[in-house]
Parts: sequence; C-alpha cells; structure tokens
Amino acid sequence: MEQVHKKLAAIQAALKAPKSQFNKFGGYKYRKAEDILEAVKPLLKEYGCTLICTDELQLIGERYYIKATATITNSEDGVSISTTAYAREEEEKKGMDGSQVTGASSSYARKYALNGLLCIDDTADSDTTNQGPANDAQKPAEAPKTTKTKKTSTAAEKPAETKKAVITDKNIKQVVDWVCQVPEGEQRDARMKKAEDSYEWPGDLLNAFYTMVELTQ
Repeated sequence: MEQVHKKLAAIQAALKAPKSQFNKFGGYKYRKAEDILEAVKPLLKEYGCTLICTDELQLIGERYYIKATATITNSEDGVSISTTAYAREEEEKKGMDGSQVTGASSSYARKYALNGLLCIDDTADSDTTNQGPANDAQKPAEAPKTTKTKKTSTAAEKPAETKKAVITDKNIKQVVDWVCQVPEGEQRDARMKKAEDSYEWPGDLLNAFYTMVELTQ
C-alpha cells in the first residue's frame, strides 16, 4: 500500500491538466474528464500504474444518480486506491434523449472522481458548485422577474431602487430551463444576458448557471 501511495503522490505533483475548453457564454476556460485523462496517461506509463473509471447507476430516494469511481492501481503489486463522485440525472432535458442525459451525468461525475484522486483543485472552475439542479418543484419556467421597492417621498426625491431576486440552489434550475426554452427568432445568448442582469447571483452560482446551460446544449 505504501508503494502505490508514493506513486500517486508523485503523479499528483507532476500532473498538469490545462483548462483547454472554453465556455462562450461565461467567457471562462474549464477542463473536462477527457482533458484530465489525456494529461495523466504519460505519467501512468512513467510510474507503472493503470487508471480506470467506472460508472454505476444508483436509485437514491426517487432520483437516479451516476456514481463514478476512479481507481489507480500499482502494476507491480496490484494495490489500488479509489475515489468516487456522484451526479444526479435530470428527469428530462430539452433537446437531449435518455442516453445523452446519462452521458452528461457520467462525464460530470467522472471529472470530480478524478479531481479527488489526482488532487486537482477546481475551486476556481465555474462548475465546482454544479451538483445538478436542486429544484424538484414542478413549476413552469418563467421569465426572470425583479422586485421594485416602494417609492417614498423625501425632500430631495430619489428614484426608486430596484432589488433583484436572489438565485439559490433551489431556484437556479428554473432560470436554466427558461434560458434553454428559446422561442424561434430569439438568441440564447440574449436570454443568458437577461438572466444574468435580472438576478443577484451569490457565490459561484452564476458560474454554475453557465455550466448547467452548456450541458443542455
């Protein structure tokens, strides 16, 4: 066991997995599971190890999740180390059939299983917080709304301030659905911009929003 840990530590230190993908909506770079695998292959050969990713479909409650497992094995003695990650399958995604939904969830889960195994810090990546849409309420998608504060009379009357609705893990999917249901003649980029401007996006939720929209393409 000690030998495989030493080899894994050496691979983690030497691994460089560049963010070769570009999100045109958010204007940021990111990496996919395929980028990590391509970068680690030469190091696996150098240190005499193998790396395997597997998926398992699990029913948790009433929803299906993809459980991805990344396993590195020392070729000399067969000792292995594994990490796992989960991604929830959408019940449906516009423009995607069942196999595409499962494939997108698999790719997402494998990426984070590899991140954990290879010590890749994705805290700066936009989809770090994208654990899958958390809103299970069957509520139809609506256009973004804003709430205006009441106008009060003062000696020097000021324009009414506009308070933006706050996005949370529970309502982000509603906005994603609205953006992706683009009427004929309207550009998705325009809806992305409207959603970004109309809401308040705390933390990394805006980046998560971009990633969720991209996965529905």
